[in-house]
Amino acid sequence: MHGNEAAGNGTTARRAAVLGSPIAHSLSPVLHRAAYRALGLTGWSYDRFEVDEAGLPAFLEKLDASWAGLSLTMPLKRAVIPLVDEISDTAASVEAVNTVVLTEDGRRLGDNTDIPGMIAALRERGVDKLESAAVLGAGATASSALAALSRICDGPVTTYVRSQARADEMRRWGARLGVDVVVADWTDAARAFGAPLVVATTPAGTTDALAEAVPERPGTLFDVLYEPWPTALAAAWSNRGGAVVGGLDLLVHQAVLQVEQMTGRSPAPLDAMRSAGEEALAAREAPR
Repeated sequence: MHGNEAAGNGTTARRAAVLGSPIAHSLSPVLHRAAYRALGLTGWSYDRFEVDEAGLPAFLEKLDASWAGLSLTMPLKRAVIPLVDEISDTAASVEAVNTVVLTEDGRRLGDNTDIPGMIAALRERGVDKLESAAVLGAGATASSALAALSRICDGPVTTYVRSQARADEMRRWGARLGVDVVVADWTDAARAFGAPLVVATTPAGTTDALAEAVPERPGTLFDVLYEPWPTALAAAWSNRGGAVVGGLDLLVHQAVLQVEQMTGRSPAPLDAMRSAGEEALAAREAPR
């Protein structure tokens, strides 16, 4: 998308990294380094840096011409917006940038690969057109889910939330993204399971109590968590024969798009990246 001449033979030293706080558990280095190996980009490196909102401007100012791009996680996705030269329509739609491509002429281009990453992860499981959907939760990931659903869901999206403030927020996002949002109370969250697609965007443990409410013939569950995996809900869903898309699927698909933008190489090696992510998670879960 934004080609880098230096990506040509792969031996020129280029740098990329993921920034955020906390950042120690990020799988991004594993995924991006696996891509560089598979693409033969021997001169490329990808690191992680603990950077908070206050430290972000100074970090960006120190980057030299060897830098190709940055991945951003919380709490930087919104904080970076005033610090880039241009942002994509996708990033603007949810006011969140998770990718910065650094061009050879020194410009910073902000994008959001979470949204197309969600769509690609769902498409991989055969979900590309829906009449309705349900979203559990109302945070930043839920707004990205609404943005993804705006492209593949023709009917209403019911969001299950815990407070009036969250309900109002989801209605605002729906209006902004052109999604028919119906708000429901979290106490009725088990009703979500009648939808053809359920997107769980809540923190670890939040949906565990709902696992026993999974119906006999569930549709597709997209649970954005990847550690610990499977969640109780994802395990129950699989046991009932439902299709499950996990957080690692999302992480890999959004990283594929980042690699393509930062390196100018396409397609990025999806399978190699997923395998590397699975191995890294298995190693974390192994008894020490």
